[in-house]
This record gives sequence, C-alpha cells and structure tokens, in this order.
Amino acid sequence: MKNLLLTSLCLALLSCGSLRVYSDHDTTVDFDSYKTYAFFKPGIDEVEISDLDKKRILKAIESVLDAKQLTKSETPDLLINLAVKSSNEVFINQNNNMMGFGFGYGWGWGWPYNNNIARVSSQTNGMLFIDLIDTKTKQLVWQGKGKGFISEYTKKRTERIQLFVSEILKNYPPNKE
Repeated sequence: MKNLLLTSLCLALLSCGSLRVYSDHDTTVDFDSYKTYAFFKPGIDEVEISDLDKKRILKAIESVLDAKQLTKSETPDLLINLAVKSSNEVFINQNNNMMGFGFGYGWGWGWPYNNNIARVSSQTNGMLFIDLIDTKTKQLVWQGKGKGFISEYTKKRTERIQLFVSEILKNYPPNKE
C-alpha cells in the first residue's frame, strides 16, 4: 500500500519544482512510417498508480499524439507503454545559535542562551517513462522520460499531467540526423 501511494504520487511529478525531460531513440528507424498507435494494456495495467492518474496520462498522450497526426487504431504501428519510478530524499537543516549576556569585558558573570533548531523535510522525486514499441519488430524504438518533484497536494493535477506528458513527447518524432 505504501508503495502504491508513493508511486501514485509519482504522477503528480507534477506539482512543484523543476521538470527535466530526456528522450532516446533507435537511429535506424524511419519514424515517418508510423501513423497509428495503441496503448499496451497489459503493461499499463501493471503500473502502480491510481486509475485516475492513469486515465489522465493516457488522455494527455492521446491529445499530444493526435496533434502530431498519429491515429489511435486497433491495428497499430506503435504500442505505447508506461513505467513509473519514485524515490524519497530527506533534508536535515540544523542551526545552532549561541549567545549570551553578561557583565564585564571579556569575562564575568552572564546568562547564556542556546537555541538549537533542526528542520527535517522530505520530497519525493518521480519519473514517468513513455515507451514506444514497434509492433512489427516488437522492439523499443523511442523512450521519453520526465523527472520532477512530487507533491501529494496538487490542485491542478490534470493540467500538470498534460504539461508533463507534452514536455516528454515534445521530442517525438526525433529530428532526422
């Protein structure tokens, strides 16, 4: 359950913080030949995130690919799969403030004051992978991933997911080399 919650938050990558995207592809593939796509249901069903977030991601992918002139089909050229990873980072910030009041110059009687403050915070880093698989060769031909900070408190979750997916798929199809 804890893992499910953590990875569910992963798709809120999407709350605050910077977003970094990367992509890689098979340089021998002619991406202009791909015209249709479908989602790889068995792979997507295994992703441990909430069903609501899955729907948001799939809808965002459909929107972006439609704008790129790819059509959803029962007999696709490409299969789309998702993967999610998350990790926690803990930050400890400690301040030791020491001061005192006293009489005399350099020595004498006084009252010291010590204020130790320790602040502990954590943030979850999440990654969303979008894999494009050629249906004829059954090979991965393109992979995009986005990495960002996660917050469980996201008011505009749908918009953030749309932005996140758009940024990942911005590099598809890749430039011809």
